[in-house]
Amino acid sequence: MSNRLAIFDCDGTLVDSQGNICIAMEQAFAAAKLAAPSREATRRVVGLSLVEAMQQLHPDADDAFHAELAEHYRAAFFAMRQEGTVYEPLYEGIVEAIEAIDGAGWLLGVATGKSDRGLNAVLDGHGILPRFVALHTADRHPSKPHPSMIDACIADAGASPETTVMIGDTSYDMAMAKAAGVVAIGVAWGYHPPEELRAAGADMVLGHAGEITDALKELSWS
Repeated sequence: MSNRLAIFDCDGTLVDSQGNICIAMEQAFAAAKLAAPSREATRRVVGLSLVEAMQQLHPDADDAFHAELAEHYRAAFFAMRQEGTVYEPLYEGIVEAIEAIDGAGWLLGVATGKSDRGLNAVLDGHGILPRFVALHTADRHPSKPHPSMIDACIADAGASPETTVMIGDTSYDMAMAKAAGVVAIGVAWGYHPPEELRAAGADMVLGHAGEITDALKELSWS
């Protein structure tokens, strides 16, 4: 059998970064002399690549303007990180879940709309970067729900779709999992409600990180 692989989303699944994302989005729109979207609207697009997120938040603009907004966002977030004001705490129970899954012989990956720099910074800052064998971001792939990031994680880990799960908090994660032919596990502590996760194809929805290990044990091939 191929290696067993558990792929995690980052924002809203591993870490709670919504405060930083909302602030950076507000600054990006201010730099473009636009009224900022509501924080609820911003939370709705977490998980998409930046240009796709801007398309949803400001649909009347053209592609060049969406790219400009994305650059404003990157600059705002980078400035926050340089100033030491970025706060991305791990959700309760995530470290224990990762340790248990790793200890049970699963390989771990990440598929995220974050940048390479941002993902490495947050995982390294929490001391969990070495746990992951595959890290794929929006810097090198189409936006979710395209399956490219999952496909790349599977290739890196020597896994197969039949032995892979995607764990995420948004409907984009669930749709990406379905497109890649892997098990879709939704988490209720992130940015999209459980009913949306199920509508997007979630095979199960968990209420706490402590449930992840037992959920993986329930899979017929685990």
